[in-house]
Amino acid sequence: MGMSFTDKCSPVPTAIFWDPAMCQYYFGDYHPMHPSRLDATERLARSMGVFDLPQVREERPPVASDAELELAHDPDYIRAVRAISEDPTLSIPDSGLGTEDTPGYAGVHTASARLAGGSLLAAQMILDEDAVHAVNFGGGMHHADRNKASGFCIYNDCAVAIQHLLNSGVRRIAYIDVDAHHGDGVQNIFWDNPNVMTFSLHESGMTLFPGTGFCNESGPEGLASGTSVNIALPASVSDSGWIRAFDAVVPPLLREFQPEIIVSQHGCDSHTKDDMSHLNISIEAQREIMAYVGQLAHELCEDRWIATGGGGYSIYDAVPRSWTHMMAVAAGAPLSVNSATPTSWRTYMKEKYDISPPIAMGDHADIWWASWEVGFNPADEVDRAVMATRKEIFPNWGLDPWYD
Repeated sequence: MGMSFTDKCSPVPTAIFWDPAMCQYYFGDYHPMHPSRLDATERLARSMGVFDLPQVREERPPVASDAELELAHDPDYIRAVRAISEDPTLSIPDSGLGTEDTPGYAGVHTASARLAGGSLLAAQMILDEDAVHAVNFGGGMHHADRNKASGFCIYNDCAVAIQHLLNSGVRRIAYIDVDAHHGDGVQNIFWDNPNVMTFSLHESGMTLFPGTGFCNESGPEGLASGTSVNIALPASVSDSGWIRAFDAVVPPLLREFQPEIIVSQHGCDSHTKDDMSHLNISIEAQREIMAYVGQLAHELCEDRWIATGGGGYSIYDAVPRSWTHMMAVAAGAPLSVNSATPTSWRTYMKEKYDISPPIAMGDHADIWWASWEVGFNPADEVDRAVMATRKEIFPNWGLDPWYD
């Protein structure tokens, strides 16, 4: 495809959530989800001028109350998080707490509830028309279930925001997850809700945690059938296949579902430098999908869009660049992938983290992908995965998996 979706971006009122206290979501120095990734992202975005754009409103995320967390979580689970927050020596394996993935530490409840509060406030600001787009790059904790922590995620901020939107009268919500890992928590929480369509484009559970997200996980029989959409991609998929898979499944289904708002999760652990997946995706491709989601929100939702972060463990390289692009795209002022990262940012990163930061905002990747209209190639692993999903889901929506 020739034109980039970033060419269609236009400025809209955008809220971006930041507070240095977000870095208190901290499982320890040797844990992959290190808060320095948030610090590096905020500093790069600020150095690139994103926070200074006239259409951008910087907001401090509040700490979600227990009642607000109960929009997506069982009260007993919230009490368990509070307990391990007060006594980090506890192990509560039935709740997924005190484990290697989600160890307890003093203050974990407040830190986790703050991330949820950011996405919740994003939803309220869009409801109040104080923003059209909202970005919580510290959010995207998509593995947390109603009663269990999982995959570094304590409270599911996306689910909290979605349920708040539903309770406030929004009738149809699309959740789009492009993290390398399956968005299992959000899928599970809204499994039987026909008003929420969840999409997850991820590395197959055959080769990656959490081992779920296959195409036949399509929702229960009845009204919610076909509202859980999973595209399980082969390991080592690259830019062209990744974007082609998204384009072949997400837009046609969204146009049938007709959401009123899109909530998206942009975990960037699909990046080729990220050791937590086997995908080979560039910054350019991640930016393209961000812009594509924004364009779908413009087409179908009167622009209403909440974007979050998520996974991302190339913490000094891919993460700050990818999420800085996310903020800029959401604000309708996309940054060039050919731009240099600011000298001030590189100096800060060298001095604070003793690393050699990237010098460019992109990976020098040429983005090219073939639309599904050119035809299905049964010899291609990605096309086979896409067709499996189309065959599973499309008939529920009156679409032909071969031709629509």
